[in-house]
Amino acid sequence: MNSEKAANPLDFSGKVVVVTGGARGVGRGISESFLAAGAEVVICGRSEPAAADLPAHGGRRAVFVQADVRDAEQAGAVIEQTSGRFGRLDVLVNNAGGSPAVPAAEASARFISQVIALNLVAPFYCAQAANRVMQEQSEGGSIVNIGSVSGLRPSPGTAAYGAAKAGLINLTRSLAVEWAPKVRVNCVVAGMVATEAADDHYGGAVGLAAVAATVPLGRLGTPDDVAGVCLFLASPLAGYLSGAEVVVHGGGEWPAFLTAVESGAGDRSEPRPGG
Repeated sequence: MNSEKAANPLDFSGKVVVVTGGARGVGRGISESFLAAGAEVVICGRSEPAAADLPAHGGRRAVFVQADVRDAEQAGAVIEQTSGRFGRLDVLVNNAGGSPAVPAAEASARFISQVIALNLVAPFYCAQAANRVMQEQSEGGSIVNIGSVSGLRPSPGTAAYGAAKAGLINLTRSLAVEWAPKVRVNCVVAGMVATEAADDHYGGAVGLAAVAATVPLGRLGTPDDVAGVCLFLASPLAGYLSGAEVVVHGGGEWPAFLTAVESGAGDRSEPRPGG
């Protein structure tokens, strides 16, 4: 086996990674995983965290750039400052996103536009800026978009968010074709992940446990679960993977029709998730 093949494909030493929204939740898990793998990591967000709260590993901390990536100039500035400081950009993880729950009939025009801007337009802006740098590098680069199962199924209560995430999947496919062969573009389609936001959304520990029971693997995902897939997609192990959606959802959700059959006829012939 030659030295190139013997090298650890998940060693990102000497690589530079940008993670949007990388200070909290899933983004923090992604940032810390890339730091642990040896990368230099730049995160961005609208509010600057205290230095002690920056993602860190082994005494190394992420670099913060303040930006609202819904603005094209600010999104571009994150990439420009990163490449200017480190001389390169190897990986962009478009993680910033989310939406509060609002019934579709009550959602204001401003609310809809802001949700779509954060979850679809901002990743487009960041990807454009990253592509300009990566196309000039001999090694090219990798862009990983963080999607959601809300983009694959109905998203009641967060209709604009679901529509934006569906658009992000299509954007991933289009950019993968346009920017090949230098830049690979993939999407992590995340299911329900246990974060502080999820704790609030599902009503604490009891609600989280009830939701986890609907997942075939018997638990909610973690930021590390999502981060591991990001590392894989950005690595040489995924060198022939582009334009793909990797669904990270623990097997999906327990089908509602089976629950209805169970409650109506007492049929336990199908095992429930988690035992």
